[in-house]
Amino acid sequence: MQKTYYPKGDHAATRWVLVDADGQNLGRLATRIALALMGKARPDYTPGVDLGDYVVVINAKKIAVSGKRMEDKVYYRASGYPGGLKATPMKEQLAKHPERVIQSAVRGMLPKNRQRQRLMGRLHVYAGPEHPHVAQKPVRLSA
Repeated sequence: MQKTYYPKGDHAATRWVLVDADGQNLGRLATRIALALMGKARPDYTPGVDLGDYVVVINAKKIAVSGKRMEDKVYYRASGYPGGLKATPMKEQLAKHPERVIQSAVRGMLPKNRQRQRLMGRLHVYAGPEHPHVAQKPVRLSA
């Protein structure tokens, strides 16, 4: 009798994946990153088991967006005090903190439950081409 294979989360080998964001569309890139973080791109994906990969994104400042999104999109954050709402246009956000643009897009595509914070901890975004994760030997994410 053949038994059904059920992967164990602690025995599954986690990979480190490298993504180059140079010239890529923000939304399409964020969906690929979210799928890799959740492990849905793997052939042995099981909903109740953690099989996600660690993702390293480089060249975040060279991301591409379509239409007038660079002028129209606004990122909000609140200080918690009355009148403490801060609004930052996407053009300023890319100039000052390009990592936050990709992190915000990926965060919105992850499940809205207790797993999201753990998955976001596996995402490492860098504005330039250098990253400190060379020792993990990340493999390039296929297009």
